[in-house]
Amino acid sequence: MGQILAIDYGKARTGIAATDDLQIIASGLPTVETPKLMDFLKKYFSENQVDEIVIGLPTDLKGNLSEIETEIQKFISKFENEFPGKKISRFDERFTSKMASFFISQSGKSKKQRQEKGLIDKVSATIILQNFLEQKI
Repeated sequence: MGQILAIDYGKARTGIAATDDLQIIASGLPTVETPKLMDFLKKYFSENQVDEIVIGLPTDLKGNLSEIETEIQKFISKFENEFPGKKISRFDERFTSKMASFFISQSGKSKKQRQEKGLIDKVSATIILQNFLEQKI
């Protein structure tokens, strides 16, 4: 059994999280500048067995897709060309950034650390993945 990788896709930065090989625990990976995301994934896949990718589905309170979805669809198309046959799932990412900010604020980190946007992206990806895992049970 391989890992599940979650992607919280953003215009500038992308948060990434991965499970352990038993797909039990979600852990954040380094946040990646979005233009370098495909290179990061190539390297990561060469070093780790990944069975599935979960990509956040950005919706508003009414269930409408946000404008970043157009960019996510372009990324998915490139991803499928680069990694044919790799399973892709989508998962609602509503409120993950707000939840990430809350968890970070409760973690005892300094104000400067709490304001680091890459940390929010990383925690958001971890929340998406953890929620995805819980839904699979």
